[in-house]
Amino acid sequence: MRKILAICLMPLAAAGCATVPSGQQGSSGPSVVQPGNPSPRVSVPVPRTRPAPRTPAGSFIPPRVMNVAGLESVIGQSAAGLQAQFGAPRLDVAEGDARKLQFAGEACVLDIYLYPLRQGATPTATYVDARRVSDALDVDRAACVNALKGQ
Repeated sequence: MRKILAICLMPLAAAGCATVPSGQQGSSGPSVVQPGNPSPRVSVPVPRTRPAPRTPAGSFIPPRVMNVAGLESVIGQSAAGLQAQFGAPRLDVAEGDARKLQFAGEACVLDIYLYPLRQGATPTATYVDARRVSDALDVDRAACVNALKGQ
C-alpha cells in the first residue's frame, strides 16, 4: 500500500520542482527560482487607493508651523535672520517656493525648512530637524540650536 501511494505521489512531487520558462509565467502566480537566480520575485497585489486631491494651479496651501519650546529664536525667521544667528549655511537648497538651510557644528546638524506663510510672501522657518554628526540619530532640536549658537 505504501509503495502504491509513493508511486502515485511521485509525479506530484516532481511537478513541484519544475521551472517555468521565462516569459511564460502567469502574472498571478509567484516566480520560480531558476538556476543562477537565488532570489525569486514574488508579485504582491497593491491595494487601490484614492489619489490625493489636486489643487488648482496657482492655489496656495499654507504650511504647518512647528511650535516647540526652545525654538522661538528660529521659527518665523527669514534666511537672513537665520544666517545672522548661525553664520553661512553648509547647505542651501531651494525647490519651488520652499527652501532648506543646513547648519552644522561639532555636536549636531540642524536642518531648517522655510516656506512662505502666504502666497508670494518671503519664506520663513516653519520646521526644524536636528541630528548628531556621528551617527545621524535625532537629537533635541533646542539643544542643537543652542550648541550651534555657542560656536
